[in-house]
Amino acid sequence: MKTLIYGGSVVTDGQQFTGYLIVNNGDILCVEPGNPKPGGNYDEVIDASGCVVMPGVIDSHVHFREPGLTAKADIASESRAAAWGGVTTYFDMPNTVPQTVTLEALADKWERGARESLVNYAFFYGATNDNAHTFAEIDRHLVPGIKLFMGSSTGNMLVEGHHALYEVFAEAQHQQLPVVAHCEDTATINQNMARAKQIYGPDPDVSQHWRIRSAEACYICSSIASQIAAQTGAHLHIAHVSTARELELAAPNVTLEACVPHLTFTNEDYAKRGSLIKCNPAIKTAADRAALRRALTDGRISTVATDHAPHQLSEKVGGAARAKSGMPFVQYSLVQMLELVDQRVLTLPRLVKLMCHAPAEVFGVSRRGFLRPGYRADIVIVKPNTPFTVSTGNVQSKCKWSPVMGHTYHWQVMRTLCNGVTVYHKGHTNTEYRGEQVLFRQ
Repeated sequence: MKTLIYGGSVVTDGQQFTGYLIVNNGDILCVEPGNPKPGGNYDEVIDASGCVVMPGVIDSHVHFREPGLTAKADIASESRAAAWGGVTTYFDMPNTVPQTVTLEALADKWERGARESLVNYAFFYGATNDNAHTFAEIDRHLVPGIKLFMGSSTGNMLVEGHHALYEVFAEAQHQQLPVVAHCEDTATINQNMARAKQIYGPDPDVSQHWRIRSAEACYICSSIASQIAAQTGAHLHIAHVSTARELELAAPNVTLEACVPHLTFTNEDYAKRGSLIKCNPAIKTAADRAALRRALTDGRISTVATDHAPHQLSEKVGGAARAKSGMPFVQYSLVQMLELVDQRVLTLPRLVKLMCHAPAEVFGVSRRGFLRPGYRADIVIVKPNTPFTVSTGNVQSKCKWSPVMGHTYHWQVMRTLCNGVTVYHKGHTNTEYRGEQVLFRQ
């Protein structure tokens, strides 16, 4: 199938120009500047006039909850939300039931992705205290990396002790797999929670969440991870950096991920949004958010993801101890970041770098993340000055709520193409299509 996309403002490789793309059999054939509609015979012609044409977003941090937690979400529902949001590729995390810490569990997820996912998919392999020896058996071309939980509330996936941590980093380095780490110091959090319960009772108000899961807890753990990465030579990618101080840890072998919730909210928003914005690590102060936003453009933040983590609304009731942590965001991450473009926090080419190019580069994604000849045609077309308001009627996630419910965005995803096939167009989903398994380091 041959497709022409013309008339739009193309953004890729740090450039923005009016031009056109020709797609053939799922690959980008050419990307050219020029306003005239080129001649030729095409199976599909897409007029992108007045729109921005950019690579599909690669969200390298999602929790789609399948298998085992499918009352909250599943691969079909959340990949649909991704398509509506211009996300053409996602990397799913291993804390499902069962956890993705064995080759059998990993293979099961691959089968589920092939059967259910509307967009491209990959799955992290999870580290435990005693499974580093299995890393050698993983096909490194089929996984983005090793997910390491160095923080509380992650059950038996919590890896503790220098020896176990060193073994995870050393073996990951030996297999040339990046380590993506959730960094929060358990002892610090437990002490803070005990103190808060003494003052506020068994379930402190959610407004105390950022003090309990504190900036200190994040930095202590992130700095330990950075030290072990330096000792082993492993590539450490610190997930969902939420504090200004952690930005100091960026280094040649330490890349940092910012997540949309920490770029959007501050601790002052707990008063209005309550436990809907409760996540781990916690939303921090306005100063932390400002520092994270500055780091989007100075090179310290490498990638922007969502940590999309749906829960049923009934699970979000309560305070800092009782309410579940996590929120859905994959459907609105791109339009939320486009708001920051409008606010001149970052430029459009920089947004594309952080959400499309850099995830492909950091994780070694093969032939995705750029609008280049020979690359797979993962493309999103977005239109400015096209307002819509978030409501239960347009939320595609299975949980049917969003932390930005009631917010009006002024950009809108008009069309999402995955491997050259339209999977979303103006409120309609192509439910017949299935995405491809992502390949790495080819």
